[in-house]
Amino acid sequence: MVTLNPIPRALVPVDSTAAQHLCSPNYDEFQSDLEIFELLQRQPDSVLRITMPHACADSPEAMLPEGSPEALQAASSRMAELRESPLTREAREALFLYEIADPSRPVTRQIGLGGLAPTGDILTDATPQGTIVRNEGVRPKKARGRADLIEATRAVIGGVNNTVEDTDGRLSKLIATAADSRSPDYEALAEDGCTHRIWILPAGRQRTHLLEALAAEPFAYVADGNHRSAAAAMLGLDAFLAIVFPAGSMGLAPYNRLVKSDQRSADSWQRALARHFEVGQAPAGADYQPTEPHSVGLYTGQEWLKLTPRSGAYDADNAAESIDAAIVQKRVFDELCGISDPRDERLTFVGGNRDATYLRQRVDSGDYSFAVTLPPVTMSQFVEVCRQRRMMPPKSTWFSPKIRSGLVMALLE
Repeated sequence: MVTLNPIPRALVPVDSTAAQHLCSPNYDEFQSDLEIFELLQRQPDSVLRITMPHACADSPEAMLPEGSPEALQAASSRMAELRESPLTREAREALFLYEIADPSRPVTRQIGLGGLAPTGDILTDATPQGTIVRNEGVRPKKARGRADLIEATRAVIGGVNNTVEDTDGRLSKLIATAADSRSPDYEALAEDGCTHRIWILPAGRQRTHLLEALAAEPFAYVADGNHRSAAAAMLGLDAFLAIVFPAGSMGLAPYNRLVKSDQRSADSWQRALARHFEVGQAPAGADYQPTEPHSVGLYTGQEWLKLTPRSGAYDADNAAESIDAAIVQKRVFDELCGISDPRDERLTFVGGNRDATYLRQRVDSGDYSFAVTLPPVTMSQFVEVCRQRRMMPPKSTWFSPKIRSGLVMALLE
């Protein structure tokens, strides 16, 4: 049974104009602090000034160390200001609908139900009955950083993106009916052209039916925000901010890699790779971004190669090891480059908000030795890993579009 509870005290924008000023990408969608600094120059009211307080400065040189006491104190002060701001209001006992209208997916309607998910429902060794299934390892240092921010601000600003299978479509239908019954309370346009809409749901029969339909789902799978849920559990909080979307409505984008390693010629790459991959030329005419599972791009600095994993390169019965990111980690980074740890600093992970041209340019500039482009993980692959209670390969899922921070925030009592 999947449970969501109302937020006792939610801080929300007063209208769409305020939502546009406040909302922002999540802290982990940026390649560098400089990108965060530059966004804050354009959007100074963004909640990034609270979620990434060290980057809110008069100049890049004036940025504070991330997680420093000075940065946390700045976050605390700015959160206090936000609570009193004319841009926000409090909503009591709040449940909400969250829609992401993506122009690149005109026939797909992504709407979810948001509220507080119990931390005790997270499936762990200590809570084997848990119904919220994680599929990615949690780094304690990263979770601690988010926990420190929650303590400093007395608020949970970033939501956790969850998905349920909704095999009969009942939850999707009820959510759509509720959204279509009236206009959203507010909306905001993101940099990628997606429109994010929020409906604050009043108590009543409609809300009850939505929660009953959600409770019929046996499990929810964490799609984005493992560390945000871990931070709440680390603090001993009863719940974390969550949005649950039906799986059929969600999309995934590629999650690519830039690598610093010994430079190789195309010929030497082909000889080394041939043991585990069929190696050929990538389609001509554009930088190569695979779209189908088991097709991988490799840019050597001279040309794009297309790699197709051979049947013996992975265990087809293991849903996690069958993910292309896992195959490349084992057969390319580990065996050929000596990079056995996915957290090795020689690897840089590039999310779906950057394209293959960006990767090629970084290699051509000399910053990296080669680039790997991977197809997006499919929802069926993702769900199967969760069903098998395995962990996704690190940095393999880039859910797109992503939820925004600042549209609904949970204040702690």
